[in-house]
Amino acid sequence: MAAVLGLVDLLEAASRMHSERGGRRGLAVEPLRGSSLTSPERPYAALVLPPSLGAEPLGRASPRLRSWLVGRHREGTVLCSVCVGAFLLADAGLLDGRPVTTHWAHAAELKRRHPRLEVAADRLLVDDGDIVTAGGVMAWIDLGLHLISRLLGPTTMLATARMFLVDPGGRDQRYYALFSPEHTHGDADVLRVQRWLRRTLSQPVSVDDMAAKARLGRRTFQRRFLRATGLNAGAYLQHLRVAAARELLERGDKTLEEVAWAVGYTDPGGFRRVFGRLMGLSPADYRRRFHAG
Repeated sequence: MAAVLGLVDLLEAASRMHSERGGRRGLAVEPLRGSSLTSPERPYAALVLPPSLGAEPLGRASPRLRSWLVGRHREGTVLCSVCVGAFLLADAGLLDGRPVTTHWAHAAELKRRHPRLEVAADRLLVDDGDIVTAGGVMAWIDLGLHLISRLLGPTTMLATARMFLVDPGGRDQRYYALFSPEHTHGDADVLRVQRWLRRTLSQPVSVDDMAAKARLGRRTFQRRFLRATGLNAGAYLQHLRVAAARELLERGDKTLEEVAWAVGYTDPGGFRRVFGRLMGLSPADYRRRFHAG
């Protein structure tokens, strides 16, 4: 409900400022309930499916809701979702073959249910023209500003962002997502390597070292590791080290060089490059943004 009411406030304020600045047409904002899904007299410009904090946030769309969403889409309405709202659009068959996002914690489940989707879990917002999807629960703010820019123009969007004291864009979900490697794949040799890597992060480790720990040939190990975890062994180790570095940057006072050495990078410059590529922020910027102190 915070997202629903917040979007109403955000969009109505933008519409008012747009009119005060001489805009010809504002926005009429209407919250809808599932029990009132009737065909509108004229198509909506945009429709937003909000996030959910309920006990069953990943519930499936009913046949009635699926049909209603398809009808609105055919009329030309831009369909939008926040967080798990993407599951409802996917259930209606409206996301197949499209790039989409949802909350990073639910991205794997969305891909499992709908394998034809291109799930971009690191992105906070994906605009694919007639479909716009946003990430986690509070991404309704980013989606709202994006809609204001599309419907009322960037000048009104920036004025609204200033009024509400929120950033007008430029965030990624990967700033917040946790690296949660798969451990239930059933491959005991790969699992042994995964556990060993967590204990040896500060030590230099090669793919050959991992294969030896698994007691497998290099090519066989690489193939089984990728199948079990979804990442090749080198990329997995980088993600693991960056995850450990994030904790040190958030909670500790080590220098950036000490953080790099603590997670296995002998070259601090190389550490900064890998961290920036995976996180979209430099280690220094990440510390400034997320340090718990």
